[in-house]
Amino acid sequence: MKQAFFITGTDTGIGKTFVACQLIRQYVAQGYRVVGMKPIAAGCDLVDGQWVNEDVKLLMQASNVDAPLHWVNPYCFKAPIAPHIAAQQENIAIQLEVILQAYQALTELADIVVVEGAGGLLVPLHAELTIAELAAALNIPIIFVVGMRLGCINHALLSLEVMQARHLPIQGWVANPIDPAMQCYAENLATLQQHFKGIPQLQC
Repeated sequence: MKQAFFITGTDTGIGKTFVACQLIRQYVAQGYRVVGMKPIAAGCDLVDGQWVNEDVKLLMQASNVDAPLHWVNPYCFKAPIAPHIAAQQENIAIQLEVILQAYQALTELADIVVVEGAGGLLVPLHAELTIAELAAALNIPIIFVVGMRLGCINHALLSLEVMQARHLPIQGWVANPIDPAMQCYAENLATLQQHFKGIPQLQC
């Protein structure tokens, strides 16, 4: 079995890493060789002489494939800011080909590769590249995470329009309850279910 998934969502801090790790663990439990990948990470700590992002650490801990850090996370920026700004500050050009080569290398090591994006779909990586274009270049099924909080409907439906307009393959979506105090949770969820009709809602 060879499979891959691209995890994206409505925003940053809405549970993409949580969903990615849950997916990895589920496949590991079924006996597959699984590895997580986060092509671009911003906000890193120096660990044993290497800059490592917390999300990347979690992905690697969930994986059961020992892969080089530079394949799992080709671009790691120190400041926790938008990737294209972080890249400019460090005078680094994010290259799509570098990411695709790292992804291809991971597919040789694992049965399943779970790729986590940065922020939302239209986060720029440089002037001519967004997360959506990275997802299109990888051409793997998307799992879309909705961070359930006030404002999520707008973010989710705008993202859905982007995915549909660009013919990105949507495997499923997850409603992740990140705000325990969210009012009218059931009503918000029902609205999303109506608009995502025909796209499986996944449980993590």
